[in-house]
Parts: sequence; structure tokens; C-alpha cells
Amino acid sequence: MTVTKTSGSSQQPWWKNAAVYQVYPASFMDTNGDGMGDLAGITSKLDYLDELGIDVVWICPMYDSPQYDLGYDISNYEAIYKPYGDLKDMQRLIDGCHARGMRIIVDLVINHTSHMHAWFQESRSSTDNPKRDWYIWKPARHDPATGKRLPPNNWRSNFGGSAWTWDEATGEYYLHLFASQQPDLNWENEETRRAIYDSAMRFWLDRGVDGFRIDTVNMYSKTPGLPDAPVANPAVEWQRADSQYCNGPRMHEFLAEMNAVLAPYGTTMTVGELPHTTDLSKVLKYVSAAEKQLDMVFQFDVVDVGFGVDSKYATVPHNWQLPDLKRAIQSTQHLIKGTDAWTTAFMENHDQARSVSRFGCDAPEHRVASGRMLALLNTTLSGTLFIYQGQEIGMVNVPKEWPLAEYKDIESTNYYREVEQRLDSSAATTPAEKQAQLAAALAAMQHLSRDNARVPMAWDSSNPQAGFSANPDTWMRTHDLSPTEINVAAQLGDDASVLEFWRRMLKVRKQLQAVLVHGDFELLDMPNQTLFSYTKTAKDAFVVLNFSSDNQPFSLPELPHASPSSNSKPWSLTVSTSPVPASAAANQHATVLEPWEGRLYISSSSSSSSASK
Repeated sequence: MTVTKTSGSSQQPWWKNAAVYQVYPASFMDTNGDGMGDLAGITSKLDYLDELGIDVVWICPMYDSPQYDLGYDISNYEAIYKPYGDLKDMQRLIDGCHARGMRIIVDLVINHTSHMHAWFQESRSSTDNPKRDWYIWKPARHDPATGKRLPPNNWRSNFGGSAWTWDEATGEYYLHLFASQQPDLNWENEETRRAIYDSAMRFWLDRGVDGFRIDTVNMYSKTPGLPDAPVANPAVEWQRADSQYCNGPRMHEFLAEMNAVLAPYGTTMTVGELPHTTDLSKVLKYVSAAEKQLDMVFQFDVVDVGFGVDSKYATVPHNWQLPDLKRAIQSTQHLIKGTDAWTTAFMENHDQARSVSRFGCDAPEHRVASGRMLALLNTTLSGTLFIYQGQEIGMVNVPKEWPLAEYKDIESTNYYREVEQRLDSSAATTPAEKQAQLAAALAAMQHLSRDNARVPMAWDSSNPQAGFSANPDTWMRTHDLSPTEINVAAQLGDDASVLEFWRRMLKVRKQLQAVLVHGDFELLDMPNQTLFSYTKTAKDAFVVLNFSSDNQPFSLPELPHASPSSNSKPWSLTVSTSPVPASAAANQHATVLEPWEGRLYISSSSSSSSASK
């Protein structure tokens, strides 16, 4: 039986008011004891997600894969990675979501496949194979002075090094914007596109999925001729090339074709990953309802705060100021102001470090307060809300003491090897300098590595694996704090916990969805280095957040029609993140925030103020 949740006006598509929960299968729940999560494990936790207040479950790649990029290198779109289960397990998960009134979306990874995919195996078998043109092959260039063989252009892969790999058997290079084991598909070939639509889209829509999170949604159309990227850093051989492979001339044509595939399946949900696109007019082209391209996208403004310019790791922890975060959030929120577009609210995913460690304070005395404050921020932003597994219990980055051997992700380990190779090739680097620079590289990884999001989910204190698995040899090490301090069982029923605060705020968000989900965002204090405050929809709601470890005074904004002679207070405190009674409703008009406290006020003149406190 399928249950339909009511999550908003019948005039609104269901996905606008939804809270989406992202699951990384390898790290969510292991039911067969092999130390790796599986589809049955996700199904076993659907009641937990339902009770949390989740409307949509997003499953990261569960497809068959050799796992060089942990599932984003797909060898068969129509099969399941065996340690996760099989197609029957996936069908049980789809049906289980629907039975609870939840919907389910899956990752659509179609810029590239695995080098083990049958399509690529045929493509690389000979230069005249019928599938040769399904991927991007080019002959070598040669240095005019030395005759040395060179790749077709100077593009740098997103995972470091050249974006081209030489294939000795056929004497040409193939393009891979990510790992060499992830060759790019040639979207210029119509036959390739038809195969993608059948194998990666219709196959799963026919089995009941409700939509897709679309990986690297703006990379399918490259600049014709694949010219060199501008040389931004003369000190390195391979240059950042997103200007050449993002938002190419046929991108919107391809998306229109994908929409035609989706059309027979009713109201589906599409959310595209849209990197390297800061021009809002370009973003609007993707998400304007009139354009009929995508329902929404993930802009990178917020999650890129604090990244280095040429490389995200060319940074130091907390290399940002609060106005940087405000500016990024304002940009994504203003996307829907006066437009027919839709936006997303998120601070974590499988590619990002933990938000408490990045934007809050993960010191023991402030960790819980930070987690609750960031939950208030996320749940009061407009757009569709996305929560990543473990975010709801305030999981934090891996400990600084973890050695290099604990890091599994190809992006971060490639970065460390590049630093090491550069230092080894420099005769001027002393042993002490090398040690210091390698320590700095590891610190940058601890701060920003994708591994931070991929440690096993923490369920309880039943074993050293925090209930994720009965097997002590888990695919990735369990966080040191998971078995004792940061797990679901320890927080359920504890009103002071991060988890219970998320559960409460997801209810408040639904009660006040006209204001919180759909309302206009107006920032009040851009220059302020410690307080972040904003209103929603003509001052129907006011949110103030303390991004510091000290008490901070603040002022409630004046309402345009408040009467100075009235005995009633113009603002009503609906939520405080502080569990201390003195800071909650009993003292709701005190205007001093505790460290990492946040508050939500509703105007007394607003009809929304009738919501439960």
C-alpha cells in the first residue's frame, strides 16, 4: 500500500515543501556483517527517517561499480553493487519509502561512467569500434622543440593531474574530468544520449523512483574544439578548466531532452549539482519554471566558503569570516526573489566536511549548541531542505590525530600525493620544511576532506562500531566519538540534543512553511562578525544566530505597523536553541544570546504566530 504525505498546498509541487535526507549507502547501516552498509540497512531505518520528519530519501549511487570513486564510477546502471544487495533489495527500499508516504530519488551520474562499463570497454577496443565515439578520444599533441607526446589540452582533472589519459592500445587520449577510471561520455553523440536515457533514467523510473539528483549537471556540453584553458597559475602544468567544460552551448538542449524522458512519469523531482556557476542569470536559466530545465540546483556558494582559490585545500581551517557565509546564503536565497525559480537549502553532503566543524565550533563545550544553531539556520531558509546522514545528530569531522592511512577518498589522497611529489622533486626543500608542509596538507584534509562525511553513521553504543555493523573491521573507521557521545540512541528523547532539536524544527518548518519555506529572505547585518540575523517575508519572522563563543546582545527589529503605546510585544519567541529555561520562553524578551545560540521570533501581527511553540 502506498501512503501519500500531505506536505503543502495542492497548488505547489510536492518537492517544494519537502525535507530530503541523503543516504550514503556504504556508511549508513550494515545488516549482513561485512563491515559495509547495504540497501537492507537503509530499509531497516525507514521508520527512523519517517519519525524524524523526512519526506524524500535520496540514495547515493548504489549501482554496480569498481568503487574507485566510491560509487560515482558506474560500471552498470541497471545492476546493484553486490555488497549493497541486488535489484530485489532496491525494490523493497523503493516500496518501503512509498508505503510510509515518503518518496525516493537516486543519483543520476551521466557525465562519465566507469572505465569498466561495457560501453567503454567496447569504445577502447579499437578506433573503428561502433562505440568509439561514445566517449571523448583525441590524438596526442607533440612539443615542437622536443617531440614529447602531450595531452590534447592543458585541462586539469578535478582530482588532480591531467584530465587526459593515454591509451597505449589505440594510440589516443581519452578525457576524464575526474579520475582516470571515470571516462567522460560524449554527449554530442545522439546514440549515446539515447542509451543514457534508457539505461540510467527510464530503467529506474519504471521501477518507481520519484526523481533524480543529477551529478555534475552542467558538464555534458564542452566548449567546441576543447581548447586550452586560460593559464591562471604558470607554476603548474595543468590548469583549472571549468570555463571550458561547464555550461557549454548545448547544455540546455540536452536538459530539454531529459525533461521529455521524465514527462510521462508525472510530477518527478530533479535537483542538479551546478558547480562553477556564480552568475545568477546563468543559474536562473537552469531553474526558472518557464525554462522547463531543472526543478532546482545545488549552488556551491555556501559549501565553498573557506576554500582556496586554485585548490580547495590551499587554505587553513576557518579561513573565512561570517560576512562571507552571509553573502553566500543571501545569494542562494535571493535566487527566488521576484522570479519563478526555486532554490535549495543545505550545508552538508557526501562531498563536504561536517558543518559543525566548518561553520560552528566542534569543541566539546560548544559542539551541541553549534549543531542546534546550525539546524535552526538550515530549517528557516527558503527552498527545499536537504539533510545529510549524521547531520541531524551533529556529527563532526574526523579527529585531527587520525593518520593519512585512515583517509580513503581519491580526491584527498591524490592531493596529498601531489604535495609529496612536488616536495620530493624540489632540491631546495629541507627535511624539516617537507615535514611541515606535509603536516599542513594533512591538516587541510582533516578540515575539508570528503572523508569527513563518509565515516559510518552512529546509531548506538552497543559496540565500538556505534551499532553501524557487528563487524569490527568496517570499510572505514568509526568516528572516535560515535560509540560514546554522538549517536542516535544517546540523543533520542533528550530535549537538549541536536537530534531532538532537528525533529522539532522539521515540525515547525511544516507548520510555518508559508514563511520559512516560501518566504523572502532579507539579511539585516552583513558587516557584523558575530551575529547573523534576517527576516522572512516582510518581517513575519525574525531569526538571529550567534556565531561566537561569547554572549552577544542583539536588537529585535521594529515592525512597520507596531504601536508604541501597545502593551503587547510585537515579537513572539517561537524557538530558542538554548535548552536553558532562562533563555527560552520564560524570558523571551531578553535580548542577549548565549554562545552559539539561535532564536526564531514570529511577529504578533502575523497569522503564522498561532503555530505551536
